[in-house]
Amino acid sequence: MDNNYLELKEIIESAKKISIIQAENPDGDSLGSAIALEQILTNLGKEVELFCPVDIPKYLRYFNGWDRVSDNLWKSDLYIIVDTTSSTLLSKILENPLYKNLLEKNKVVVIDHHTDATPDLPFEYSLLLENRSSCSEVIFELCKKSGWQVNELASSSLMGAILSDTLGFTTQNVSKETFITASELTSLGAKVSSIEESRREFMKKAPEILEYKGDLIKRIEYFLNGKLALIHIPWDEIRQYSDKYNPSVLVIDEMRLVEGVEVCVAIKTYPDGKVTGKVRTNLPIAADIAGYFGGGGHAYASGFRVYDNYDQIIKELLDATEKALEIGRNNA
Repeated sequence: MDNNYLELKEIIESAKKISIIQAENPDGDSLGSAIALEQILTNLGKEVELFCPVDIPKYLRYFNGWDRVSDNLWKSDLYIIVDTTSSTLLSKILENPLYKNLLEKNKVVVIDHHTDATPDLPFEYSLLLENRSSCSEVIFELCKKSGWQVNELASSSLMGAILSDTLGFTTQNVSKETFITASELTSLGAKVSSIEESRREFMKKAPEILEYKGDLIKRIEYFLNGKLALIHIPWDEIRQYSDKYNPSVLVIDEMRLVEGVEVCVAIKTYPDGKVTGKVRTNLPIAADIAGYFGGGGHAYASGFRVYDNYDQIIKELLDATEKALEIGRNNA
């Protein structure tokens, strides 16, 4: 066994109470990975708690076990952070003196697959970082190397996470190992058809959401000769619609299908001055654009969060996108 895997196996198996932490932008991979780990570690006799600093979005609630995720972080022997190495995406934890102290005074393990990101967490931790399609694929590899049992619920959660992060095995980071993992998870009880059926049920939209989607589409702006598509979602719309459906998710993937568009960005603005950006691209430059603002993620899907004037952010976004497109063209 690789030393890194052996170290994590020993750390995890020696703990009695474990808290599994997602960042404040939970997605299908982080949620599926967290729920799967809960099942796997519970089978090892551990007391396990799931934590996320924000509510799990409704469009992710097709994962069986989402309702066990709490917004309270308790004292544990070990904290496992899944699907991020970014302090920016853990700011709600790090800005809470109690939570930060828990991470500084106890053992922390970080499991991630974003190998293009630079870890910047301000506390000591053991890192398992692999270039895989999803965090869940890394977790499954850890389970196999450690000899840990993966039950049917855990296998379904891991499979759902892979499907989410690879958009149904269609992204560039899908590899032979991804399909091998999917095959092994299927043999353990995961059913892609059942996962997709549940996902589609939760993806259904109320009539007013479909009407709102039409309004968003009308407001899309195009820059850089049509290469950048941008939608702005202000706070009043976030407050009105987010509980029913994530506004940016409504349109951003369709924006990417517009002829000539290479980069799509959904900007959300909040009353406290916070501005978030969800970046989706047709070239492998999303992480480069988000990185300009201190964010990160995948080559084709990334995000950032800043506190600045909206107009200034748009100006900087245009500059960052133009530079990223130029680098992307030169590397093509």
